Amino acid sequence: MPEVPDDLLEDEHLREEYGVNRFTTPSIRKIFAQLEALGSLPYEKLKRPLPKATSSDRSLVALSLGVLIGDGFLSVQTEKISDLEDTGRAVLKHAKALGAGARVTEHAKSLLENSALGDWKTLRDDLAGTQKDVESDMVLLRDMEMAHLISLGGWLRGLQIASGTASDPFSPERAGLLARADLLDYFSALLAELNPTLQKRPWMKPLREGLEDLRNLLNMPEGKPFEAAQVKAIYDKSSALVLLLTKGA
Repeated sequence: MPEVPDDLLEDEHLREEYGVNRFTTPSIRKIFAQLEALGSLPYEKLKRPLPKATSSDRSLVALSLGVLIGDGFLSVQTEKISDLEDTGRAVLKHAKALGAGARVTEHAKSLLENSALGDWKTLRDDLAGTQKDVESDMVLLRDMEMAHLISLGGWLRGLQIASGTASDPFSPERAGLLARADLLDYFSALLAELNPTLQKRPWMKPLREGLEDLRNLLNMPEGKPFEAAQVKAIYDKSSALVLLLTKGA
């Protein structure tokens, strides 16, 4: 199992729930916390249609759930209450399809309740807690691959949000926040270790090829800033991968 980048670990979570690093996926809470440095997000540009149903493929459900948590982050950061209610319902439906338990259901219900109240801090905590509790349930079900795929979906949606924001308007400083090739390396190594059944899924080959394309875009020489065309290419590629992972979910 590849190592999770140190700055994306939640130590308390590891100590209390797992105790060993090999069960750990990157914290969606910390992935999205890094995006807060981007400032105001262009919501109309970044929003996407929510899925009307869940896929019969659990791996796509897991990937789509990660993307939905990213949708929730976008709604919270831009304070779009009505859209967050729809996201909460979709999160609940996806979590149930994965077989997640009562704690995840409570987080999803809390999303609905606190979106009406405008309690933005609690909403952020509920979004991150959803990932953490699904991860815990997947450990109990001996299905950690689903937890890893949730985190991958969240990271890709986060990259889409970050690159879309960094290009509108473009600034080399904001674009520099995208340079997380270590995370891309982690997820690429993770995909290579999935069981043979998942390796044969039709989305796997284009996903791995897409991540390799992103690696080439993100691997900037030290000290060299991103250019506007590169950031747009990252946005276009991450958008295509988000669509790939959610069109059947």
